[in-house]
Amino acid sequence: MSSTTGVWPPPREFWTDTLPEKTDGMRRPHLFKGVVPTSAANAASVLEGFAAIRRAHAAGVEITANARVYVGEEHRPDLVDKVLAADGWAEGDFVAWMQEQVGAERFSLVLNTLESVSEPLAAGLGEFVGALIDGWGVPAGGAELVAFVGNYSGTAFGVHEGYENAFLTHYGPGTKDFYCWSAEEYRKLTGGSDPLYGDYTWLLEHGEHFALEPGDALFLPERVFHVGRQSEFSVSVAIPLYTFPDAAIARGWIAPDLLESVLASEPDTDAGRPSPMQPLTAGPDELARRLGTVAADAFSAAAEQATAAAAQHAHQRWYTVLSNGGWQQTDRDLARDEVAAAFAAAELTPGTSVTVRAPYQLMVTGRQAFLRGCETAADPAVLTPALVERLNAGPTTLPDDPALIAAIRTLGATGGLSLTTKPEETA
Repeated sequence: MSSTTGVWPPPREFWTDTLPEKTDGMRRPHLFKGVVPTSAANAASVLEGFAAIRRAHAAGVEITANARVYVGEEHRPDLVDKVLAADGWAEGDFVAWMQEQVGAERFSLVLNTLESVSEPLAAGLGEFVGALIDGWGVPAGGAELVAFVGNYSGTAFGVHEGYENAFLTHYGPGTKDFYCWSAEEYRKLTGGSDPLYGDYTWLLEHGEHFALEPGDALFLPERVFHVGRQSEFSVSVAIPLYTFPDAAIARGWIAPDLLESVLASEPDTDAGRPSPMQPLTAGPDELARRLGTVAADAFSAAAEQATAAAAQHAHQRWYTVLSNGGWQQTDRDLARDEVAAAFAAAELTPGTSVTVRAPYQLMVTGRQAFLRGCETAADPAVLTPALVERLNAGPTTLPDDPALIAAIRTLGATGGLSLTTKPEETA
């Protein structure tokens, strides 16, 4: 039940041929052995990401990335502040440190949106996501890094359903035993679709078993029930691919903007004029008629604008995800903000060398520039296709061009650029 790619990141034929073949067209789980090299991701880099979350907590900086603590299957939000605020652990002593903080021998620490606090993980596993996008396709909602850290005897969420395609990468040091069931099998065995907690050992013998060792990657198709179990401390990172139902995207992002536009009711406009008092004796019928007319007119207008609104949203979402290296966009991205602040403090002069940071891409479409999930205005005469290609490919020396240097300064605020040399270093 295993295979290996032998190349990092997995080549295009892995996504177009091997993955579909081994997973029955992306419908069955499959374990790929020795996929992720330690240079791309490892247990230490995950703990460094956790340290970044702790650093933000100590500084009072609000970030999207968060930590959840579980003892057994019990969610313990009361322990989060203690875990985030305690003095750090000695090297090689993380397990004992966590046991002391939670007051229990076995624990689970779940870290969400890890790509927004760890530049090394975002870059290392970003190679995997970039290859996935090139060979398989673009997840419209982007990808996320979710770490599972601990010596827990079973996933704190119990046996549960995964709603999106995902890869579970494992870094050890212990082995993780993973069990999977199709939705049909799970319903037949349990009588429903609810998560199963407590003693579910009877169910394990009916599941498909995978033993994850350091460097392995398990493909988990959408709608597959699963649970992880281990007897030793280990670290795993899930990479869920957020595609979202089309209806959910339309409901969540497109429809609100459309309705806000067609139902605008600013003061001193016809649409903003208060409705008249309604006669008590007339009942609610006249009010219902008025509201029905307004709603019907609005939905008619929205229908006429829907195609253009969807095109605009798809354009923005597409370039946002791709420019962010495939990762989901987050507003309070600690790593991005720290990189942007360092770039803002640097002096940009002719002869300075800059480059786009991996795994991000600079993309210019029309008069818009996208970098690291952020959008800025762009002058295509300044950010030419040739210049964009050079910046994406590696270090580029800035000429004596104030307009270009100003554009680079603006792009630097996205956190997507690195300063590689200063003029005096090349003199």
